[in-house]
Amino acid sequence: MTTRDVQDATGATAHIVPPGTAEHVPLPHGGAFELLADAGDTGGALGVNRLTLGEGADGARPHHHARSTELFYVLDGVVEFLVGGGGTTTVARGGLVVVPPGTPHAFGAAAGATADLLAVLTPGVDRFGYFRALGRIQHGLDTFESLLPEQDRYDVHFLGGTVAADWESARARARTGRAPSR
Repeated sequence: MTTRDVQDATGATAHIVPPGTAEHVPLPHGGAFELLADAGDTGGALGVNRLTLGEGADGARPHHHARSTELFYVLDGVVEFLVGGGGTTTVARGGLVVVPPGTPHAFGAAAGATADLLAVLTPGVDRFGYFRALGRIQHGLDTFESLLPEQDRYDVHFLGGTVAADWESARARARTGRAPSR
């Protein structure tokens, strides 16, 4: 059985993704994206993907979404989140993080842990192309810079400056258990 859309008598369409039928985008260290529903599949209501991360692997560098709220549900493992400017927060299995539009955020598997996340973006933005590009970048087949012209298209606006520096510092401390040397 494959992914399918079913229309009812009122014209409403349900998007059905049976187990094992979602597009799989492999990432290094045993991680992957499972592309479950793009905005085009849901009438623009939302987009959904599942992300697995290998032990201590980075998920997303600091960014924000101008138009959408992003919800993360931790299915398994432990995730380190940066949300806003208030430092990092560790969220374990069963935890939920909801990030409103315009709020800087980043995330990755906590040191010594793997992570399995369900991510929902609403309203939806067609982002499957973004996740495929991330897969190519992670495997060294493309550069991060190739995504920069696509920030508006995918509503993913990457951040630099102190937010990025604080995130990198927190991730380095998590990996080593101490402050990074300068």
